[in-house]
Amino acid sequence: MRRPTARAYATSAAALAALLTPVTAARADGTAAAATVIEKVPYTMDSSNQAAWWTPVATYKGRGQYTYFAFNEPGSTAATHRPAIARRDPDGLWSRLPLLNSDGQQAEFPDDNGHNQPSVARDGSGRLHVFASMHANTWRYFRTEAPGGDVTDHASELPDQGEGITYPVVTTAPNGDLYLAARVGTGSDQRPGKLYRWDNAAAKWSVVATFAGALNRSVYPDDLTVDAAGRVHLLYEWAKAPATAFRHQLSYLSYDPATGAFADSTGAAATVPVTPATSDVIQELTTGEEWSIDNAYTGPAVQSAKLTLDGATPKVAYRYRSADSGGDFRVYYAYPSGSDWVSKTVYAGGQTAAALGITWDETDTKRVYYVTSTGTDRVFAATQSADGAWTAQSAAPGISADRLAVRRDSDGNDVLYLPDTAHNSLYYGIR
Repeated sequence: MRRPTARAYATSAAALAALLTPVTAARADGTAAAATVIEKVPYTMDSSNQAAWWTPVATYKGRGQYTYFAFNEPGSTAATHRPAIARRDPDGLWSRLPLLNSDGQQAEFPDDNGHNQPSVARDGSGRLHVFASMHANTWRYFRTEAPGGDVTDHASELPDQGEGITYPVVTTAPNGDLYLAARVGTGSDQRPGKLYRWDNAAAKWSVVATFAGALNRSVYPDDLTVDAAGRVHLLYEWAKAPATAFRHQLSYLSYDPATGAFADSTGAAATVPVTPATSDVIQELTTGEEWSIDNAYTGPAVQSAKLTLDGATPKVAYRYRSADSGGDFRVYYAYPSGSDWVSKTVYAGGQTAAALGITWDETDTKRVYYVTSTGTDRVFAATQSADGAWTAQSAAPGISADRLAVRRDSDGNDVLYLPDTAHNSLYYGIR
């Protein structure tokens, strides 16, 4: 059977023009902010396409900026989905790359909101890598062999065959290698976090290390990124094993592939796997916080976080529910200062959805993206003024997106991935 190709799904220029929606963001004080361009991705999205930990966006600067959105399409039933990549070329045309099984048919998996969503990265040779739909499942990994080629099953090439994998987050290093963090294992007593590397020159995956793990604890990877010197920066949470919707002790760790050493935010050496007691903790336990696997737990907890870098210095956005927040998960910004982490409140105006984003423009402007649980406009970007105050503006005016992912491209733009789960629509934004 002939496999579908990307060319077969290209969107015409006329159709693209109909999808473009330039909008102007509104600041909290009512004044106009910089315009954000929003486009509706011309492919139907499944309502299961919603997560907080994922890395569903990749960008590449060739003759212009290419953008890759990994997402779930509707499956053959209401309870399934089919993963694919939507690719936006520099001329603004979209094409669709379905993830294909070995028989040439598009892969299809059960829905599982918050777990069975895809992460994508592009390596230095132009190959696309997608990790899709794993909640304690064996590897579901798809890759192209050349730019523009079919995205096919390569799960047998990963280490740790037979292990249950959850929360795969992936990023590209400056040298074209990839790094992947995931929770590995299905044990009831512990589920550690592992770091993997794709050697782009050798076209091979390997295990770097089990970076975090402890008895009676599960690791929840949130994000990872690589600085200009090639150091890998990791963000993760801890939970009582085996699993829970509410986590604790948001933590940071770095890895230097040149030396094989791990370190905390001060540069002090860290022995891996780190434990909750030896982690570089960003959000410590607060009054009333308990380790619990009860998904009805209402006490203080972390639920999601994202990471960016100021050079080699980590900057973090995260959601935390404190004892005095009335049950709301507030949004915080954190950065290391000496041997401590400093946290600042970004948004405390009501309940938020789990998805977050954070970017840094290499000067002193940071943007923290968050999603409110109600409202006509729900996706906001907050920036900090010189006096420390945070000012928010709608990041997608008039678009009923209720989830979010962000990736900063090499031109210095924030690329926004905006699912509207109520209307089975995915939007591309750039600002």
